[in-house]
Amino acid sequence: MIKSLANNPPLLGTVSAVIAVFCFSINDVAIKFMSGNYALHQVVLFRAIIGMAVLLAVLLPLSGGFAALRTRRLGLHLLRGGCVVFANMSFFLGLATLPLAEGVAIFFVSPLVIAVFSVVFLGEHVGPRRWAAIAVGLLGVLIVLRPGTEVFQFAALCPIAAAFGYASLHMLTRYIGRTESALAMSFYIQVTFIAVSAAMGLAVGGGQFGGTGNASLDFLLREWVMPAPGDWAVLVVIGVASAFGGFCISQAYRVAAASVIAPLEYVAIPLSVLWGVAVFDEWPDGVALLGIALIAGSGLFMVWRESRIRAARVSDTPRYRR
Repeated sequence: MIKSLANNPPLLGTVSAVIAVFCFSINDVAIKFMSGNYALHQVVLFRAIIGMAVLLAVLLPLSGGFAALRTRRLGLHLLRGGCVVFANMSFFLGLATLPLAEGVAIFFVSPLVIAVFSVVFLGEHVGPRRWAAIAVGLLGVLIVLRPGTEVFQFAALCPIAAAFGYASLHMLTRYIGRTESALAMSFYIQVTFIAVSAAMGLAVGGGQFGGTGNASLDFLLREWVMPAPGDWAVLVVIGVASAFGGFCISQAYRVAAASVIAPLEYVAIPLSVLWGVAVFDEWPDGVALLGIALIAGSGLFMVWRESRIRAARVSDTPRYRR
């Protein structure tokens, strides 16, 4: 089975993406669960250390050993790691306050952000249909956020910031994925996480800035404490899920087209609704579900439209040249 996957990049990418989405959904639930008792950077540091251990002990031997970590693009790896750190920190700060399903849905404006980035930074053309999809997605975000009402929370802006970080990550992954292994991309992300979270722990881990009464700020500024015995299992789950999720999503985008992989990431939205109901008893109301549906629909349309445009470009290009 492993050999058949290796010889079929689209299938390998699909399986890797599905595994990654499930791992990330577990990660989201577990970190939200821990957000009331621990500092975010402490949880992230434990997650990165455990994830690094899994990567070195399990994934490294399966990927050809330390040779797979060699790179001439260390700066791009660290920049990519910085994008992941920013996206993760922003997203989880939002989840500390927001219902799980709403936070995940808002984050999925990232395909819309990628489209805008392609215009601003790459000079690409976005047609009226995709601009309409962007407008629908932004309308969905406004419906979920409900600014100007009592439902609105500033924490809801955190997943939007995370979407910008993820869009940057996505563009870098496609750029360096042609020459870099999935293991190397995962390894340097974990290195960045360890460095940043350790530095934040030294700066604010004493708890001198905590006690604000705001769930998101307290999650960021809370004092570091020794985890309770029962919470170690949760931390291990977070670390293992992070390691396998990061490896699998890097592998997915490395071996398969984004048009194949990106729609699979939207499985995270129904999963977040199910986890939110089952674990946190969070039932989205009708207005929130409408906004979530608009965000998901616009994002999926963007992915579909992009795949059609790329297919048209390929069909207009000679396959062979003499």
